[in-house]
Amino acid sequence: MWKIFWRRFKRNRLALFGAVIILSLAVTAIIAPLIAPFDPNQQDILHRLEPPSARHFLGTDDLGRDLLSRIIYGTRVSLLVGFVAVGIAIMIGALLGLFSGYFGGRLDALIMRLVDIMLCFPTFFLILMVIAFLEPNIWNVMVVIGLTGWPGLTRLVRGECLSVREREFVQAAKALGLSNLRIMLVHLLPNVMAPVLVAATLGIGGAILTESALSFLGLGVQPPTASWGNILTAGKDYITMAWWLSLYPGLAILITVLAYNLLGEGLRDVLDPRMMAE
Repeated sequence: MWKIFWRRFKRNRLALFGAVIILSLAVTAIIAPLIAPFDPNQQDILHRLEPPSARHFLGTDDLGRDLLSRIIYGTRVSLLVGFVAVGIAIMIGALLGLFSGYFGGRLDALIMRLVDIMLCFPTFFLILMVIAFLEPNIWNVMVVIGLTGWPGLTRLVRGECLSVREREFVQAAKALGLSNLRIMLVHLLPNVMAPVLVAATLGIGGAILTESALSFLGLGVQPPTASWGNILTAGKDYITMAWWLSLYPGLAILITVLAYNLLGEGLRDVLDPRMMAE
């Protein structure tokens, strides 16, 4: 199956391109102290708002800090927020979806009504409301994004479980007297992970975009910690005279979110069970 997966994945050039970009970003985040030319918080007022040059490849901001170094360190923040937030959403969504789809009945109705209630609220405004009552920092941002991102995953896992639970191998497990928990974790969960993996990949891009928007509004990662969103915030006041402060972090957000979307769409095609036999 892995050979089939890899053969099909290699043929999807866009998904492969997205995977290469994501891997490059991950390596950049890990070795940021080694490749960043300057300390991201080092101020140099004498060279503030300098355009891109041989010394500062992407220019400097209003405090004279090297923009390239801040974008490199901002990669750490964006990837951390994406993975942690989506990890929280997957844990909640997969658990509730498994219980809802496997047991059904009143429990299913209760969980689905809870999902309906959550989906009634615009997600971004719900996040804004919660963050407004909390201290705006990276940990609160990750938790809040994760706690508001599970309803869609719950519905997805529930739908897959409703299909899988009627198959012969699940009925055989029940006939052997296996516990419900073992059936859910050993027999159901591995068979619903493919669509969850696709949804998680797409969700990371959405979480990064949400964090950038919150930081841009001043409710996300707080200075002096470098984040693509708060770099954009600093750049909006100088957009007519220091275009590089808005262009380069904006491109970083665009490329990263696009890479995750390309990878997610590619995984959706590759993991389609109707095409795995090819």
